[in-house]
Amino acid sequence: MKINNMKTKYLSSLFFIIGLTLSSVSCASTSQDNRTLYERLGGYDAVVAVVNDLVPRLAKDKKLGRFWAHRGDDGIDREVQLVIDFIANKAGGKLYYTGREIKESHVGMRISEDDWKIFMKHLDATLDKFKLPPRERKDVIDFMESTKKDMVELP
Repeated sequence: MKINNMKTKYLSSLFFIIGLTLSSVSCASTSQDNRTLYERLGGYDAVVAVVNDLVPRLAKDKKLGRFWAHRGDDGIDREVQLVIDFIANKAGGKLYYTGREIKESHVGMRISEDDWKIFMKHLDATLDKFKLPPRERKDVIDFMESTKKDMVELP
């Protein structure tokens, strides 16, 4: 999906934030009904829909928008696809992820505790929009929280 709005073109950093968080938690583990988190979330199309809702929220945010400023469409599109691949892979899907690890991708970005809180607020709003069931919501939130130590550099 091509995003034309200048404020939403900076979605790639958001996708990295969302996607890379999955690496620290074993999201591929199965539930009692033997489905992976990827399957319980709705598969590839659901991952894409959530990312496409969350990224514009982050890019438009007064504080978080700086992570997408001055980025070209091609680079952003590439990063978005890497994030989708990462999330799908870590949640138990069959897509292969070829990008860098979370910590390596976020070094030097100067992500603060306040940035993290704002991100989580936007993530909650996106999960609310898609009416994610409580169990899957908890799994997604737990996964995201597990990546915080690799992304947040400042108090």
